[in-house]
Amino acid sequence: MIYLAQTDTTAGFLSKDLKALNVLKKRSLNQDCLITTAKFSELKKLTRVPNHFKNTIRKSKKTTFLYSNSKAIRVVKDCNHERFLKQFDWLYSTSANIHGKEFNLKWAMQNADKIVDKNFSESSASKIFKLRGTKKIKLR
Repeated sequence: MIYLAQTDTTAGFLSKDLKALNVLKKRSLNQDCLITTAKFSELKKLTRVPNHFKNTIRKSKKTTFLYSNSKAIRVVKDCNHERFLKQFDWLYSTSANIHGKEFNLKWAMQNADKIVDKNFSESSASKIFKLRGTKKIKLR
């Protein structure tokens, strides 16, 4: 099942099936994808959160962290998208466009199994930080 939803940053496709998302976006089948969750308890199941950054992660908005297990995870909170995500433990999330192309609402709606929201917009991308020990390295 591929959902089309307005995420905290942009119109996005969400699914438990990483391969289906990569096929839809026409990108490499083994390409990793961002994981989104609305639950800090789920974050602890997905990766080990360094003690040094627990407070930073809890307070961050629209920020993705790349952990030592190479998983990129964003905890979504304080927005409408959080309510949708709470139905799931976690979902893979990616922008609703063909890899390297601009967002096309008609194409996105035709290729989603379920459309969650009615209005879609694109805003600035999330910040991305790589966490290594006590270092936080800005990637975007």
